[in-house]
Amino acid sequence: MARLKIKEILKKGETGSEVVAKGWVRTKRGSKNVNFIALNDGSTIHNLQVVVDVAIFDEELLHKITTGAAIAVTGELVESAGSGQSVELNAKSIDLLGAADPDKYPIQPKKHSLEFLRENAHLRFRTNTFSAVFRIRHAMAFAIHKYFNDKGFNYLHTPIVTASDAEGAGQMFRVSTLDAKNPPLTEEGGVDFSQDFFGKATNLTVSGQLEGELGALALGEIYTFGPTFRAENSNTTRHLAEFWMIEPEMAFYDLKDNMDLAEEFLKYCIQYALDNCMDDLKFLADRLKQEEKNKPQDQRSMDLIEKLEFVLKNDFVRLPYTEAIDVLKNSKPYKKKKFQFPVDWGVDLQSEHERYLVEKHFKCPVILTDYPKDIKAFYMKQNDDGKTVGAMDVLFPGIGEIIGGSQREENLEKLTTRMDEMGIPTEEMWWYLDTRRFGSVVHSGFGLGFERLMLFVTGMGNIRDVIAFPRTPKNAEF
Repeated sequence: MARLKIKEILKKGETGSEVVAKGWVRTKRGSKNVNFIALNDGSTIHNLQVVVDVAIFDEELLHKITTGAAIAVTGELVESAGSGQSVELNAKSIDLLGAADPDKYPIQPKKHSLEFLRENAHLRFRTNTFSAVFRIRHAMAFAIHKYFNDKGFNYLHTPIVTASDAEGAGQMFRVSTLDAKNPPLTEEGGVDFSQDFFGKATNLTVSGQLEGELGALALGEIYTFGPTFRAENSNTTRHLAEFWMIEPEMAFYDLKDNMDLAEEFLKYCIQYALDNCMDDLKFLADRLKQEEKNKPQDQRSMDLIEKLEFVLKNDFVRLPYTEAIDVLKNSKPYKKKKFQFPVDWGVDLQSEHERYLVEKHFKCPVILTDYPKDIKAFYMKQNDDGKTVGAMDVLFPGIGEIIGGSQREENLEKLTTRMDEMGIPTEEMWWYLDTRRFGSVVHSGFGLGFERLMLFVTGMGNIRDVIAFPRTPKNAEF
């Protein structure tokens, strides 16, 4: 008899039928006459209750069925006498597939801290919280591909190893095969990267954008979805050294088109989560309520599902950076000196400022546009005022910036002048500049940090809890 996934068993709920279920034991409880096993196979947040008549099973076998053990159960589905499930499985035979020593298995049926589970990230998928998070992560990845596919975008695989720095930040991981203890040197005493594998200094990419633009200026609309890397020594709840980015680039799109796409795209992903992940979302929403019940009322987060629906119901407010600075300077927190970071025209807004605009002032998602050019990247479209660029950042409640993008500068002379001003070597970027020499057009794009989206959709508080194996300073375990 073929195995049925627990999700299918519970969905069908056909009492009287004989089924085979396989999974891992979450809990086992009971008396000397009957045992109740909560079995989960990862297909759903819900467990299948297995009812075991102790008299018909070997005592030694039942002793080995402990939390974490893997078993196969054949039995008859019957209507459940207890609450919480419509059907349960009366066990006729049980095979122990893999034992789990209860004295050593760390994920026991009790509340574990998220820090403890990060230390045991290889096993945390077996908890309700993380099985829910990673089923939603799969659904969000699928939704992203479906959205762009249905809109006629082409999925472009941009390089992970690159010789360019898209951000101009310089905080990159070096990729090299040279002997770290005794590298070849140039006459000037520097490392001679001409002898390295690629014949030049190379790094792990911080963004697929620049290569993405090349694809868009031939294919029309492309998107990337891949890992990116930043060597920032940052230990915040919002930063990872390895994370995933979605970066669409579109020919013939101006800044307004770019904003329209970003808003539609985010709403599509959130709607997909509500339509396809409701059981997991309800579990995470209840978890969040339990976590926050001891907080003062004004510090509690909005209910998770309400928050997702809130984004769907509201049009995103769009306003220039300059107006946002005025709003912040007229705010109570500014006047009472409650902001930790300064608010002046020309500063890069911090999360506290972004969240004030979204959560307190406008009470809906916000798209800020037309930032000062000195705090933005070289490739952004220069506005006629000579001071600002056609940038756009989408700000969300609880998160701050979730998307950053811009119209790209298509004018060769303006672009090269800006690169010279910022010390970016134009001779090394000849391939990028060629797209401005040959058939240049208005084009735009943006980047969505996948883990930022996951934080928003799941309600988790730390970015390390929405990626399977977080890479952070001093941590590359697993």
